[in-house]
Amino acid sequence: MRNRTFKLESGDNAAHEKTAKALNAVDADLRPFKARGGKLIVYHGWNDPAIPALSTVNYYDKVVAKMGQSEVDSFLRLYMVPGMQHCDNGPGADSFGQVGRLNFDDPPHSIDAALEQWVEKGTAPGTIIASRFGEDKQHPTMTRPLCAYPQAAKYKGSGDTNDAASFVCQK
Repeated sequence: MRNRTFKLESGDNAAHEKTAKALNAVDADLRPFKARGGKLIVYHGWNDPAIPALSTVNYYDKVVAKMGQSEVDSFLRLYMVPGMQHCDNGPGADSFGQVGRLNFDDPPHSIDAALEQWVEKGTAPGTIIASRFGEDKQHPTMTRPLCAYPQAAKYKGSGDTNDAASFVCQK
């Protein structure tokens, strides 16, 4: 008769030993990536039900702790997206040129164009404007600035709350 018992801990340890180095993106030392000229833009929705948003913030903070803020600023940006779920959708402005919405002609409104401009022209990205569209896919119902973390969009106190111009990026 075979032993048909399974212990979660031993199975988890075996999986970690076999695949963790290849699959886990947790190494905070990104110096080899930077040394090869790498530029990285990371974004994460605050309403992501699949992956906790704070795990991305914590990873970014570990990279800064390992490498220093000025070195990190030279090759990495993190944009936290209010109201966005996993990659898109949710109640927030969720369209900013990311996967499935590629637009290489408008860096202030396209994260992909901002990355291309950073890599090819050396112009680091600043604020990215995200949009939310209703049924009319041509005119957004809301825009919001996406600020490079640790900054966040703060309402100026006046103006249309659905207009990115009514917000400012600050810590």
